Amino acid sequence: MDPTEFESLTAHLEEEAKMREQLREVINEFEKKVRIMTGILNKIHATPTSQFPKLVESVTPILQSVHQQTAALAGLIRPHEFWRVKDMFTRTFQLAVYIVTLCEWIRTGTLASISHVSRELGIQEDWADRLQVTTEEYLHGVISLINDLSRLAVNAVTMKDYELPSKISTFVKELHAGFSLLNLKNDALRRRFDSIKYDVKRIEEVVYDISLRKLGDQDPAAEADAVKALENAIS
Repeated sequence: MDPTEFESLTAHLEEEAKMREQLREVINEFEKKVRIMTGILNKIHATPTSQFPKLVESVTPILQSVHQQTAALAGLIRPHEFWRVKDMFTRTFQLAVYIVTLCEWIRTGTLASISHVSRELGIQEDWADRLQVTTEEYLHGVISLINDLSRLAVNAVTMKDYELPSKISTFVKELHAGFSLLNLKNDALRRRFDSIKYDVKRIEEVVYDISLRKLGDQDPAAEADAVKALENAIS
């Protein structure tokens, strides 16, 4: 074998290692911003519904700054090599999808589409061969949204918001019906989808107990006792 072939291979390996190191630096910064946004949005579980928009406002400038990282990733990844390196940041993208979909649900009560998520993350359509939100990443993010809304339905009772669980129930049931139409081949995605039915059941129990105990229609003392009984029932 010609020694120059080894030199060429060595150069290629060094170039590959350099690119991956540069990717890691960008991904680390992306992950930091995702953690900050997740921490802010986690406050919904101890915040009155009327204050939810302020949490979204706090997240918005950080989300917009993520465009710097997505542009940097698109600039580092060579054309048609997205699938070779996507595992380096797929978990971060899943969390980013969760963040965008939760913000959209708070703003409009609807589900953000995959194209909407991509725009919010600053990912351009002509980057498809270098950077994109994959269907699996999107679905994982939506399932994370459902998981969190299930938790929120329970915590809403503690915050004396008896209308929010019903709103969440309608939304999650629609998503569950949509997922049921999919023929999921990915094992991890399939397992997470199977867990949605437990979220639906949990939310339904909260809504049923609110109706059964007539929360919101009682005097304060009786309502306090009913809330305590409900919290014990769903804990």
